[in-house]
Amino acid sequence: MISCIVEYKIDPQKVTLFEDYARRWMAAVARLGGTHHGYFLPGKDGGDRAVCIFSFPSMTDYKAYRLRAADDPECIAILDQEKAERSIISYTGSFFRPLLPEADPPT
Repeated sequence: MISCIVEYKIDPQKVTLFEDYARRWMAAVARLGGTHHGYFLPGKDGGDRAVCIFSFPSMTDYKAYRLRAADDPECIAILDQEKAERSIISYTGSFFRPLLPEADPPT
């Protein structure tokens, strides 16, 4: 499994717009074969940082997702809407391979 963690700098005045963007991407990732683990948004004190985590079985599967997303009308619409609304100031993404707890650890 490969997981991508995306860190966003968002416009604090446009958190609601970013939430809409996030909901739409979670659905798109799931529809295109990934597992989305959610977006983590600023708390009550506000702020301009958000994070999301999503996974694919392999980097090959992630790359196939990227190719499908580039031609997917819904994904294109999500990106076009974000370009118009500009809730995201910047973002960076990094890939990780998770080390998960065992279901039944040895005794």
